[in-house]
Amino acid sequence: MKVLSIRVGRPRIILSKGHRISTGIFKELVEGPVMLRRLNLDGDRQADLTVHGGPNKAAYAYPSEHYPLWRRELPEMDIPDGMFGENFSTEGWNEGETNIGDRFRIGEAIVMVTQPRQPCFKLAAKFGRDDILKLFLESGRSGFYLAVLEEGLVEAGSKIERIYRDPNGVTVADINRVYLNGCKDPLLLRRALNVEALPDGYREYLLQELQSLEP
Repeated sequence: MKVLSIRVGRPRIILSKGHRISTGIFKELVEGPVMLRRLNLDGDRQADLTVHGGPNKAAYAYPSEHYPLWRRELPEMDIPDGMFGENFSTEGWNEGETNIGDRFRIGEAIVMVTQPRQPCFKLAAKFGRDDILKLFLESGRSGFYLAVLEEGLVEAGSKIERIYRDPNGVTVADINRVYLNGCKDPLLLRRALNVEALPDGYREYLLQELQSLEP
């Protein structure tokens, strides 16, 4: 597993449906090493800190392998690398084999996977189509957010080394199935509730789902 490219960006104002919105979804390639800090990469910022950024969403990783699928499914669109606003474009790092709570060394930094991405309306504004939100969620190609446990320099070409595997075995894909596709597996719900790295919002939802299944 490795990092293919790194992108950062500061919020900018764009027009969408006649409205001015501030968004940090537009990222530019970084050349050379860049510092990954507790809240973001140097040079990267989020526009709305109530829903973006923070310790559980310091950086966003997206598998490069998803892009050929998107280009095939949306042939009418130009979908360049980085279109989804990711910080890390990766190779060999995917939702189905990555647990929530797994820890990885990237360059000098140590990160932990915390949750899949749930896109907001700003992704639709960038794509210029409202249906991308539904397509994104239904695809399961969510990518995932990272918390930074140890700050350090990272750069394109850095190896991604798993140094801890969460024992509960709840993958990013599992959380997508439960949260987005209505999976009603009580065993999976209980395992997911044991994952310390999972943010409180997900935990509350999973608890409600589990309680709804119990007589």
